[in-house]
Amino acid sequence: MSSPAATTAPAPAGGLATLRRLILYVLLFALVVIAASGLSGLLERLFRTTSTLVSGDVAGLALSLAFTLIGGPLALLLWWFVWRRLDDEAERRAPGWGLYLTGMYAVSLIIATTSLLDLASSFIGTQESQWPSPLANGIVWAAIWWWHRWMWKHPRKPSSHLEDVRAVIGSVFGLLLGAGAAIAALSVLLDIAIRGFTATAAFEPWWFDVIRSLIWAAGGAVVWWWHWFREGGRRFQTGLVDVTIIGVGVFMAGITALGGLGVILFVLLRLAFDRSAPINDLLEPLAPAIAAVAIGALVWRFHRTASVHRSTRTRRASLLVTSAAALAAAASGVGVVVNALLAAAVSPLAGGATRTLLLGGLSSLAVGAPVWWLAWKPRHQPRTAGDIPPGRRVYLVAFFGVSAVVALITLLVIGYRLFEYLLGDVSGGSLLDRVRAPLGLLVAAGLVAGYHFALWRHDRALLAAAAPIRKRVIERITLVSGYPAGIVNPEAFARGITEATGGAKVTTWLRADDGGPGLPPSSAPLPGVAEAVTQVAAALEGVAAQYVLVLAGPGSRVEVIPLAAAGSAAVSGSPAPGRVLRP
Repeated sequence: MSSPAATTAPAPAGGLATLRRLILYVLLFALVVIAASGLSGLLERLFRTTSTLVSGDVAGLALSLAFTLIGGPLALLLWWFVWRRLDDEAERRAPGWGLYLTGMYAVSLIIATTSLLDLASSFIGTQESQWPSPLANGIVWAAIWWWHRWMWKHPRKPSSHLEDVRAVIGSVFGLLLGAGAAIAALSVLLDIAIRGFTATAAFEPWWFDVIRSLIWAAGGAVVWWWHWFREGGRRFQTGLVDVTIIGVGVFMAGITALGGLGVILFVLLRLAFDRSAPINDLLEPLAPAIAAVAIGALVWRFHRTASVHRSTRTRRASLLVTSAAALAAAASGVGVVVNALLAAAVSPLAGGATRTLLLGGLSSLAVGAPVWWLAWKPRHQPRTAGDIPPGRRVYLVAFFGVSAVVALITLLVIGYRLFEYLLGDVSGGSLLDRVRAPLGLLVAAGLVAGYHFALWRHDRALLAAAAPIRKRVIERITLVSGYPAGIVNPEAFARGITEATGGAKVTTWLRADDGGPGLPPSSAPLPGVAEAVTQVAAALEGVAAQYVLVLAGPGSRVEVIPLAAAGSAAVSGSPAPGRVLRP
């Protein structure tokens, strides 16, 4: 027989193997970064001059040489050791290898992409190009990226861990980079069309900024396309890809589009009702807002269409996320409107600032409310439990929780302002002026919390009405059986009664005698287990007590005795099933 120590031996081995891999891959990651830093520093010096490597910075050159000539060989030696061990499938399937590849892949991709795009955009303009540094970084980190992609795709040593993570990281990085640069380029073009100049027009031609932004936008689009289509990010049917589509492609893009639309409406309202500032200042945010609406809506529409072809849960989540973004905009608009109305009540003469604040709140409310109405459809709420879609209750609880937390924080702020005013602080103005901003936020949060709490209670009532009625009332049965154990199996008898009563706990006692005063003799016909269970179940019909004593047998005799609450302690201390009751 094996000893206890032998049975626990594999556990330390597994823990030590995990610790070894962790140290190994962290050390390899650090050495690769160190070697890349040193090599890029040497290449930068080589590109800057052809006459001498030492250009007045001896310390920098010494650091680059140390990183390259010491860190580089150590990194290669450690990689060779790791690569040889990857012939073992257990090493390839270990999470540490997948995490290392994912981390280094992401770091090298980001640094290489930004460096090469910085290099390309540095040639646009009249200033002296600072190309050596981005070129050196781009070459080194692009090589590291390609090296790790080669290991990722190696035919004999492929990594099946976190493959969707690497594709998602690349596609999200490319999407954010490309969309942000596209918004910047379109913003400059629209600003020229609307106002006729840009902030940099006095220093260089306006189209320089456009070309630089377009270079970054094209680079981001290429990175996104490569990982989303070429590397198959869209084909992964994983939760991470679904979360990326919903969180980045739908939520962030929707927030960008809604925010831009709100700014456009705000500018138009100010042009119509509040021209307290110069016209150029009023029009300044219009171009970035239009660009944000155009690019954000394009990205949102693409990912909204992509979510339709995925699971039902993903499709429903995209609608909920759209509704959440719109509701946040509408609720903030309500808070700002309340704040502006209270400000007008406190200082009627301060019309300009109050009017601007009111127009901002109205624009946010006017943009968020219709989108929320279309996405949430408040007039078509579930009428039965079957109509409640998946994820709806989580959405309701999440919004109620967030709005409740916001309301609690604003209550604390209002209390602080109130006590500050009562204690004689006169520097903050009147009491209403002190609390109007948190009070507006409290009104908005209270409305959101109350609405979602009411919907949650409504859904809970529908689910409770549709739930099957709990029939089991009896919780514990003490069964005294007069059937000999050799004829009727006590354990099978107890299991049958448990199933017949819907899960009541049965404790079986066997009579030591074969009969008693007034009882039939032991020669009475004995039922089978099924027949005996049927007799007991029929006798228990209509019994509403939690604890019941059942006397079954001999023969077909069954007596049911409901027990009061005072007898529960005795029942709970009954012997284990199968024990014989001695008189």
